[in-house]
Amino acid sequence: MKSSRRAFLHHLSAATLLAGVPSWARAQAQALADQAQVDTDSGQSITIALNPEPPVLVCFANTSGTSVVTSTKIIEGLLEYDHQLKPQPQLATSWQVSEDGLRYTFELRQGVTWHDGAPFSADDVVFSIQTVKKYHPRGAATFAHLESITALDSHTVVLELNRPAPYLLLALSAGETPILPAHRYTLEQALQNPLNNAPIGTGPYRFKEWVRGSHLIYERNPNYWLEGQPQVQQLIFRMIPDSAARFNGFKSGAIDLGTDSPVALSEIKNLSQSEHIAVTTRGYEYNATITALEFNLDREELAKPVVRQAIAHALNRDQIKQIAFYGYADTTVAPISKKSFPHYHLAIDDPYPYDIKRANQLLDEAGYPKQPNGFRFQLQLHANPFNTGFKRTAAYIRSTLARIGIQAILHDQEPGSYIRSVYTQRDFDLTVSGVSTMFDPTVGLQRIYWSKSFTPDIPFSNANHYQNPEVDALLEAAAIEMDETKRAELFKAFQRIVVHDIPSIALVQVNDVTLFHHRLRGFDTTATGVRGNLAQLEVIHA
Repeated sequence: MKSSRRAFLHHLSAATLLAGVPSWARAQAQALADQAQVDTDSGQSITIALNPEPPVLVCFANTSGTSVVTSTKIIEGLLEYDHQLKPQPQLATSWQVSEDGLRYTFELRQGVTWHDGAPFSADDVVFSIQTVKKYHPRGAATFAHLESITALDSHTVVLELNRPAPYLLLALSAGETPILPAHRYTLEQALQNPLNNAPIGTGPYRFKEWVRGSHLIYERNPNYWLEGQPQVQQLIFRMIPDSAARFNGFKSGAIDLGTDSPVALSEIKNLSQSEHIAVTTRGYEYNATITALEFNLDREELAKPVVRQAIAHALNRDQIKQIAFYGYADTTVAPISKKSFPHYHLAIDDPYPYDIKRANQLLDEAGYPKQPNGFRFQLQLHANPFNTGFKRTAAYIRSTLARIGIQAILHDQEPGSYIRSVYTQRDFDLTVSGVSTMFDPTVGLQRIYWSKSFTPDIPFSNANHYQNPEVDALLEAAAIEMDETKRAELFKAFQRIVVHDIPSIALVQVNDVTLFHHRLRGFDTTATGVRGNLAQLEVIHA
């Protein structure tokens, strides 16, 4: 929103805007403010903060959050989803699922063209699903039961399955199963296609330029199939790796929109007091994340339920919510998100409520007396480095475990080292990480508790090495159950077991934050939020 930004900067000097931050952060934020003053007479231009820089701009083979954000504005999906995760039309206008769950028929939107002018057709959908199944990190699992995919005519596609997949309709968003232009790709060379970094799609915005390390520009697609949309003329994604520079970009008005908590949670209250800045937690239902403490059950002490119960009694979820996430979280006992899946979530009282006295008593009775140094034994504690909230949670856990005589040695690691320690080498006792239920518990959560997903070479799967045949059976039954009532019963039975077994402890559901200029509308209308196509993004003028 160039005009309002120039007016704002006219009344506040750069020195005032950037006071109190390091010189290197001031330099980056000043450069951003200077760039923001460049006039674009072609119309409204919205600046979006992006960090880290996406590795590619098309997400059929990469699940990086920023790749999804940039891909979906150009490359669309068959479906979009409302805040209750109910499917809505995008490139598919209608769909039917057979009673046995083995046949899916999609009618496609007519009159849609690719950005190069070629017509969109069923051949594009057939090719894209084949490509996603081959290359997407979740594609092989999502489409594991896909027997065949056929274009009945130019605008009708049929998927035939050999087993039901009740989550399949929820896997067809632009960020999960992007529809690619078949006339510009081949299956064998899809990863090497230059369009992955200069995409052509059917979406509301067209690629203009990518200056690595600086910015990415998309322009309005004048031939978009949704009449009158988009209203915004240009999206500018700014690569801003420094949190202080992002903070000052929002403060100055140089940045209009930022997703996935773009500044430190501790700074959001400060920013929200600015007249032009607003905050929302809507638009994250498609990718809910539960912060959890995971146990290495191969360790002698942690293999004993009583030790895990004692640790559970030492944890205060309300304190974690405030200390680690500054209130931007909801406490939870069960591992399935209540916000995204209220019909699957198990409402249950904590069987191991916060009670330091009880925790110490259990450890005493288990034969772990305190030694002269005040500790019973030592544990190695790791934290997923991808979210600073996980690190703060781990620091809290280290402190509270000391109160029950457990010395937790906290390891601060970069991502590669963390993955090697926890998953490949299994050289850990405890880890704080995020468990995403994604768009369905079978897709996002099953890998954490299913014994068959224990594979040290694959990160972010069963780190606990949890093995429970009853849990396996419940998860496997839920994965193919088409009756929603019966499926909910299976998921609740699974949660009831793991809440008592505690191979891991669900702590809080993170509420990611979107910061935006108060005149922006239409970016949080779906469950994917800013990760959606932003076709309805608009500026409300005063």
